[in-house]
Parts: sequence; structure tokens; C-alpha cells
Amino acid sequence: MDQSIQRNPPKGHARNKSGARPSRPRSSTKGPLDADEAPITSPVASQAARFSSSQQASPRTSLSLARSSPVPRSPAPFSAPVTSKDFSFLLRPEIYHQLSPLSIPAPFRNPSRQPAPETPIPDLLNHGHFRAAAIAAVQVLTSSPVSATTAAAHPPVDPTDHARVFELLYTRLACLCLIDATSLAAQESKALEDLNSGFYLDPLSGAHLVPWELRVLGVRLQAIGFGDPRRAVMSYYELAREARAQITQAGKAHDHSAAELWKHRLSELGIKVAGALIEMDDLAGAAEHLATLGDGPQPFKIDGDEQRRLTMSRALLWLHLGDVEAARRCVRGKDGKGESTSERIVDALADMADGEYESALKKWQSLKDSMEENGVHDEMVGVNLAVCLLYTGNMPEARDTLEALVDAGLTSHTLLFNLTTMYELCTDRHKSLKVKLAERVASKPPSQQGWEKTNADFKL
Repeated sequence: MDQSIQRNPPKGHARNKSGARPSRPRSSTKGPLDADEAPITSPVASQAARFSSSQQASPRTSLSLARSSPVPRSPAPFSAPVTSKDFSFLLRPEIYHQLSPLSIPAPFRNPSRQPAPETPIPDLLNHGHFRAAAIAAVQVLTSSPVSATTAAAHPPVDPTDHARVFELLYTRLACLCLIDATSLAAQESKALEDLNSGFYLDPLSGAHLVPWELRVLGVRLQAIGFGDPRRAVMSYYELAREARAQITQAGKAHDHSAAELWKHRLSELGIKVAGALIEMDDLAGAAEHLATLGDGPQPFKIDGDEQRRLTMSRALLWLHLGDVEAARRCVRGKDGKGESTSERIVDALADMADGEYESALKKWQSLKDSMEENGVHDEMVGVNLAVCLLYTGNMPEARDTLEALVDAGLTSHTLLFNLTTMYELCTDRHKSLKVKLAERVASKPPSQQGWEKTNADFKL
């Protein structure tokens, strides 16, 4: 062996001569979704100060520079205005996919029923032309109009106009999800990279430049695109931490409207975390998380219709997990009489989950009759009523129930999918019935609920 190598004998345990080191207080283990009334320092302001010197970098570059810095850096003496930030990396044509018309049934491809190329994007959205709106948004983002008329109607966007860029990007991704092209939206959302990067912060105010709706949508899409479902849970908790900080700031400023807005966002994030855990097949974790989502203390409590809607969401998640009693407890009133609409709906769904279709059929029929007396025709109630009729051996009546919903102008994916399934069960010549159904739906006037359908809606 080489004798030049020095062998140092192993040292034994020795007392530190510099004296005993003070122990660090134990860190809090509460998450941002836990109900806590203690004031929180806004993470947005601290991030703005941390990343102000890297505002011209890309999201990935700015984050890596901040993490590699061994010591905190003071903010730059001069901060460029927000409009100087260049978002041209989101305007590259290779990011976006072409949408094939072959997935659209022939009646919807009729040129006389398609919107004009120069139709403004807001009008496309208002009339349910989501596929055309997604295409128009990309034409604006990439400055690639198909004609001079289209170019005049959809002028190219300025790369420094962050509000317009993110508005178009949200329109694109949301419309892709609405036309059942979530996989394409997930791939395109990867171009945003890390939305928690300081690159997306206003260097002056510390506010996030990306709209809240796009940030929330991007969490799930990027988790799908990167193939990492745990990423969604962590990102939702980051957003929840910001929401709690904003609630505290709004309370100090006595801004009640802002406080209610952020309370609603925080409550929705709690529901989305449970949904993300279910998508990860972590049913036990989802159940534990749902059990912690109560009304919460007064600073984080919401009231009115929003509270009832979120309570209904929790009940549906409990049904998805198979705990029908927990679902009933979610919507049960203080008197326990079960007279509210949400209680009656969950009670009927719980009977269906337990296989008690006769009992559920009576409850759906009673609910349908009481709603129609008030002039309300609820599609969800009608579809569940038809399913119960099918499972109790009343197939013709179930088919007539779904046909009546279509005649009333209701055309959701759930309704059409169940009706075409009825056709398959009723006759071997179901293809012609499906084509006729597609023609009937295409002949209906456009609406905000969505006009254009796909082959999957009719099982073609």
C-alpha cells in the first residue's frame, strides 16, 4: 500500500469544549389547512423581497438561483416595472397541440353550425363553443391567425402583457378540460414550470401575477403532466398557506369582502386536497383529511350558499370513499329531520350506494315532483331517477325519462352517456339511434353549458 497516505485513528466521542448548545424550540407541525387564529406573516411579501433580483429570469432559472445562494441577498436597488417581464416563453407554437376534428360527430362539423373564424373569444365561450375558443386562444398566443379577418378579430398578444397572456392561457387549458382533452391540457401546462417561482411575483407589491383560477387549475394539470400526483397535494398546501395569510391581512384591514373571498378559496382547497388523495388511491388519507374539514373557527368560517355547496362536496367525497353514514352526517341539519334538498339528495345517493334501489327510487321521484312544482327541472335528479328505474326493471320508463331531459335542452356528458347505454341495452340497432341523438343535440341552440360534443359522449 502507498505509505504516503496518512491514517488518522478514529476519534471517540468527546464533549464539545465550547459549552452546551441551546436547544432549538420544537417547530409547529400544523398545516396551512388547520384552523388556527394566530396571525401569519404573508409569504408573498417575503418571496417578493427574496426574488426581486431575478425578475428577468425564467421560472426555473430564478428558483434555482435563489436556492443556490448561500446567504440572503438584499433586494436590488432598482425594480423594473411589471410590464417589462417577458413571457414570450409561453407564446412558442410548439407548446400547443392541434385539435383534430375527427373526434367530433358529423352533425357538429356542419359548417353552417360552426361559428365564424372572426367570432370574439368571449362570444365563443358564452355560446358553448369551447373547442373553437381553445383554438382561437392559441392563435392569439402564437400570433398565427388563419386569415386577415381572423387576425383583425384576434390581434396578437404583447409578451409583456401578463394579464392578457394568462387570461388566454387559462381559456385554452380550461376549454381543453371541458372538451375532454385533459391529457393535452396537462402537457401544455408544463410550459408554466414552477408557478411558485419568484419570477411570477410583482417585484413592487409582491402580488402574484398569475390569476388564482389558473394557479389552481395548473396544480392538477401539472401533477398529471409530470406524472407526480403528490405534487398536487404539496402545491395545494402552498396555496392554502397563502390563502390563510391573506385572510389574516384582510381581517386586520377590515376588508370583509376580501376576507370572504379568501375563506371560500381556502375551503375549496381543502376539498381539492381530498380529491387529490383519492386520485392517489390514498383512501385512508383522504378519509382522515375529510374528517378534519369542519366548519372551523370564526376567522376561517364561510356562510350561506357557499358553505352549503362545500358541505355537499364533502358529502359526495364521503360517498366516493364508501362511508354513507359520514356523508349523511355532513349534510344533516341541527333538527335532524332531513327536509333540506341537500339532505334528501345525499340520502337517496346513500341508498343507491347500499344497493337499495327501490327505496332510492321513491326518494328521487318525491324530490323530482317537489322540484317541478317550483318550476325546477334538475338534470342530476332525473338521471339518478332513470338509473334507479333501470335497476328495478323499468327500462322503457328509464329511457323515456332520459329522452325527456334531452327534449328539455339538457345535454351533459352524463345524460348522453347513460341514454346511449340505454340504446345499447334496448336494441342491436343502437348505432342509428346514437346518430339520430347526435343530430338532435346538434340542432339545439348553443348555450353556456357547451354545445359541441365528442364521439365519446355518444359512445360512437
